[in-house]
Amino acid sequence: MSEDTTVHAELRSSFGKGFARRLRAAGKIPAVIYGHGTEPVHVALPGHQVSLIVRRANALLDLDIEGTSQLALVKDVQKDPVHQIIEHIDLLVVRKGEKVAIDVPVVVTGESAPGTIVNLDATTIQVEAEATHIPEHIEVSVEGLEEGAHITAADVTLPKGSTLLTDGEVLVVAIAVPAAPVEEETEAEAEGEAPAEAEEAAAE
Repeated sequence: MSEDTTVHAELRSSFGKGFARRLRAAGKIPAVIYGHGTEPVHVALPGHQVSLIVRRANALLDLDIEGTSQLALVKDVQKDPVHQIIEHIDLLVVRKGEKVAIDVPVVVTGESAPGTIVNLDATTIQVEAEATHIPEHIEVSVEGLEEGAHITAADVTLPKGSTLLTDGEVLVVAIAVPAAPVEEETEAEAEGEAPAEAEEAAAE
């Protein structure tokens, strides 16, 4: 594990919204660790450090809990909808060599044929990978693809050690040609003519 993912976690025995609010005011984030049939463990994490780490999808933390090391995968980050402050984090216990199912973000690379646009239908692909070798993203190249080209989950090249869990027929990327603006103007004009025709008919 790299140094930036080694996090000192403090055990906590107090709960409730009031306590959580005081924790956040002190620059810490309340979190719960669960999995592998163990009892949930409630901890407080250093706010600034963890906020930076969880920007990456499927971040893996090497927790130091009172001198005991524990690997944990970030499963859920709850944020205040207005201020986007992290309110709580759910962590899943994992072990080295263990395989986990995760949703990995899709990143489109390259440029499709001139005049076409790229529609990203699936923003993530679910794969199974080793807990300590989780890909940050999966790249899908659209270089030179023409109108009508499709890339499904089965077409995507996965990182070494990853296995596809998403249905292979799921559409990931589609290449299309945008509708011509002229057509939209014509429709608008047609809509504008309708009232005039109605008025003429009424006059007759």
